[in-house]
Amino acid sequence: MKTDIQIAQEAEMIHIRNVAATLDIPEDDLELYGKYKAKLSNELTEKVKNNKDGKLILVTAINPTPAGEGKTTTSIGLGQAFGKMGKKAVLALREPSLGPCFGIKGGAAGGGYAQVVPMEDLNLHFTGDFHAITSANNLLAALLDNHIQQGNPLNIDPRQVVWKRCLDMNDRVLRNIVVGLGTKMDGMVREDHFVITVASEIMAVLCLAEDMADLKKRLGRMIVAYTFEGKPVTADDIQATGSMAALLKDALKPNLIQTLEHTPAIVHGGPFANIAHGCNSVRATKTALKLADYVVTEAGFGADLGAEKFLDIKCRMAGLKPDAVVLVATVRALKYNGGVPKSCLSEENLEALKKGIVNLEKHIENLQKYHVPVVVTLNSFVTDTPAETEYVEQFCKERGCEFALSEVWEKGGEGGIALAEKVLETLETKESSFRPLYEDSLSLKEKIETVAGEIYGAAGVTYSPAAEKELKRIEELGMGNFPVCMAKTQYSLSDDQTKLGRPTGFTVNVREVYVSAGAGFVVAVTGAIMTMPGLGKTPAAYQIDVDNQGVITGLF
Repeated sequence: MKTDIQIAQEAEMIHIRNVAATLDIPEDDLELYGKYKAKLSNELTEKVKNNKDGKLILVTAINPTPAGEGKTTTSIGLGQAFGKMGKKAVLALREPSLGPCFGIKGGAAGGGYAQVVPMEDLNLHFTGDFHAITSANNLLAALLDNHIQQGNPLNIDPRQVVWKRCLDMNDRVLRNIVVGLGTKMDGMVREDHFVITVASEIMAVLCLAEDMADLKKRLGRMIVAYTFEGKPVTADDIQATGSMAALLKDALKPNLIQTLEHTPAIVHGGPFANIAHGCNSVRATKTALKLADYVVTEAGFGADLGAEKFLDIKCRMAGLKPDAVVLVATVRALKYNGGVPKSCLSEENLEALKKGIVNLEKHIENLQKYHVPVVVTLNSFVTDTPAETEYVEQFCKERGCEFALSEVWEKGGEGGIALAEKVLETLETKESSFRPLYEDSLSLKEKIETVAGEIYGAAGVTYSPAAEKELKRIEELGMGNFPVCMAKTQYSLSDDQTKLGRPTGFTVNVREVYVSAGAGFVVAVTGAIMTMPGLGKTPAAYQIDVDNQGVITGLF
């Protein structure tokens, strides 16, 4: 069996202008990055703004396991299936982060015969968006420390600097550092921190901004520190907004590439779903809706993280309304949730399947709370047995869900036609009455407890003294109406990654809270979640290489 990168490298791509033509995008509205990548011009966004919106289909999944679920693969395969059926469709996906590419998770280009290409470019530097975000973030950090060094006219308390530097790499030793060591000319000595670029507030801001004016407004109101009197200091206050916006000028424009079957894919932005809001950019999604009849998008990790944030943060802020949700699962992952070790997942085990399917059940119940039609799809593996597949299908139908088998990894678009037909049938026969889970008017604690109780199934929430204090300060600053962005492990519905299936009776512990005033949400950090991941014992980087002809190997 060929590897994903071999399949991608053997693909016959067409020129990106021909991909754009399928969406009626003129060549003048493309900013080319070689033959197979382009940015969409600001003028195009303006031209299509009065077009009728297409149907918005969100793809999400059960909690990720080592067995693999294939959410991005399913999204891409569904888009390819629409193309095979003669439908005008486009994908709206997130860009991968370098950290996971060289760490454990790998890239985010799909898999098998359902991939976006050029796969290596996408997974590595792509069009430089993440580098621009990193540069803007660290420019702000440099200007902040320089302000303190040059007399500190705003009276910033160095112990209350909340802006962190960032790097698009998993590098645990940078989580907690000391800066300013040396002479007086080297700055004030203080504790500092790094986050991974996808956890930077600038990533969230870029992905939620409607246009350059909105971007600058959001950048300007980001809180970077507090004064000795406890007053917030913003990026506007230290005169950083214009220069950051200049660095982000091109990064604000969505990117266009193609799938293996030449379906257009708008790939833009990529905040992590376990430590940020986990969705591609509002600009990309809204542009896609104006260009095609069907837009397939995804949100990171399981539905308890990515989908919840897509529905409660992105849709709330951008005025989006999903028409259907596709929930991805695998027999293997469900058996893993039922207690089967990874080495034994290929064997039929209906008892374990029945035990582990409660994870899928909880995600179905959660999505139905948003009043959007749900289609469950099983990402098919050759080791699945008819009895296992039939059991899952019946289980879903008993809970008011449509069901379809997906074989896109093996067969590409052809393997997604059954799913595409079920989605089309759902769109035609079931109305979406989408509404977010909670109202803006609730207190921040009430919002946190609603998500923890309704989505995670928690029996209660506890708060560290520091979190309690910060929640009070945020509400006193007038930002209590913001939605909450829960930072939680992706591996469990709880905040403990070892609790598989559908845990009950657990308590979620909020250990840290901070406001992302520019993005417009409040982040509640739970459990042991880290905003700067580390590399594993045998990182994927060990397997990645490039030969004398420039051909990359080992990416996945």
